[in-house]
Amino acid sequence: MVHDQITPTRRQLLASGAALSATMVAGCIGGDSGPGDGLLYTQEVHPEGDFDPVVSNDAYSAQVIHQVFDGLYEYDYDLELQPKLAAGEPEEEQDGERYIIEIVEDAEFHNGDPVTAEDVAHSFTAPVEEDTDNRPEYDFIDVDGTEAIDEHTVQIDLEHPYGPFETLTVATYVVNADVRTDDPGDYNTNPVGCGPFTFEDWTSDEYVELEAWDDYWANPEPELESVRFEAAEDDAGRVSQILAGDTDAIATVPPEDWDQIEGEEGIEVYRTESPSYQYVAFNCNEGETTDPDVRRGIAHAFSMSDFVETNLGESATPVSSPIPPIVDDLGWDFPSDEWEEQAPEYDPDEAEALLEEGLDDPDDWEPTIIVPPDDVRIALGELIASRLDELGYDAEVQALDFATLTDTYISGDADDYEMYILGWTGGPDPDVYLYNLFHEENAGVTQGHFYEGSDDFHDNILEARETADQEERRELYVDVIDELVEEVPVMPAYSEHNTIAAQDYVGDVQPHPNVSYNPELVSDENNVYLEDDE
Repeated sequence: MVHDQITPTRRQLLASGAALSATMVAGCIGGDSGPGDGLLYTQEVHPEGDFDPVVSNDAYSAQVIHQVFDGLYEYDYDLELQPKLAAGEPEEEQDGERYIIEIVEDAEFHNGDPVTAEDVAHSFTAPVEEDTDNRPEYDFIDVDGTEAIDEHTVQIDLEHPYGPFETLTVATYVVNADVRTDDPGDYNTNPVGCGPFTFEDWTSDEYVELEAWDDYWANPEPELESVRFEAAEDDAGRVSQILAGDTDAIATVPPEDWDQIEGEEGIEVYRTESPSYQYVAFNCNEGETTDPDVRRGIAHAFSMSDFVETNLGESATPVSSPIPPIVDDLGWDFPSDEWEEQAPEYDPDEAEALLEEGLDDPDDWEPTIIVPPDDVRIALGELIASRLDELGYDAEVQALDFATLTDTYISGDADDYEMYILGWTGGPDPDVYLYNLFHEENAGVTQGHFYEGSDDFHDNILEARETADQEERRELYVDVIDELVEEVPVMPAYSEHNTIAAQDYVGDVQPHPNVSYNPELVSDENNVYLEDDE
């Protein structure tokens, strides 16, 4: 049975030899012996090990963080923000350059410290002051003006108005400022949050263990007693685990295994639309792909829509711009049909002509395509390479682990890559896609294409994020995306749906549109539990 929760009108990367194996642990936390007291959840990739929200910048660590920390505001299943630690809506002052937010009075951290306005202020200013990977999401924060007015009132000042502040930035997890600043390194791997689960244990590349917090300050309290996160980085591994009953639930059902898992007795499959954006990016810093005709030639060498249909089927939607459909549907009304018509279609003759014209040395071009270690994006890289091989160019695909991949693509070195395939899960506003992935300020940080753009390109992105009026922002974004479609520094690929497969004794499963929230274990709308064997 497939539980579709797609909301079309709504809308974000060592081990001890004595460690217990997944099978040995399964008897006490679920898995092959059926339901136990805790949930065993198998992710696609091991968390990088940054469990401090100020520092962490990968979705798999974020999935753990979401259970341990509460946000000032949090997204519901329609990707609309609801107050969590906040007592109500933000109060805007000074023409959008100041926000006053009251926080609840009864929230506590796991160590018993009260959650205060000082903690909230620190959570907003630390990414900027410490220049973490999350700085692009906060670099408009005025750190001098952001402060606690009293114990339960925080003042957040901005350097300039920021249109998505109330739809993106306020969804910030709140850290314990005193504990964190006392020992930041320890906090990163032994975090103290105020969420429904406490952080108990972690072994790199093996597992993360959480326990339900008996004194959780909010409602509802978790039904589960514990959660263990493990990972199977190959799709076949996750599929075999769920089919064999060696795990309670897995993230991301591979499209090619969808029918088998769906038809398996005792397993349920769940799906929801997401704000994810998968893309093929070109090295515009150096090498042959600095020429837009070379980029267009590669885009004409294969059919992206056919690839998505064949390899992902109902698990994804093809996209023609960096803005996922679920975000566009939030009142932006972008000309997506026009962009789709302008996108390069499969035309091998045009591809051959453009490449011969654009390449400086066509006889010696051997492009490298770097991809993360998942089957679909490896398949996409291999498709591009095979089509280029057919045209006489010896392309190479390198599958790299996420840490190596990010260290590689930020180099801008054509010897390292001329294309890379990655994805980005942002949120319900175009800014988090266009600023992070295309503005020159983030070249070599959250992007590796180093696209110089036209005279107005980067200015338009910056002006849009500093403008509160949505229609004005829309016009600026249309100009930006028009150029992206025309010059092809990246090829939009698809927006992948969030999917979870779970044993049927796992109750109240609802995948969240925001992948970093999954599994959503405790919310106002669901509370995951394990049924008894009886």
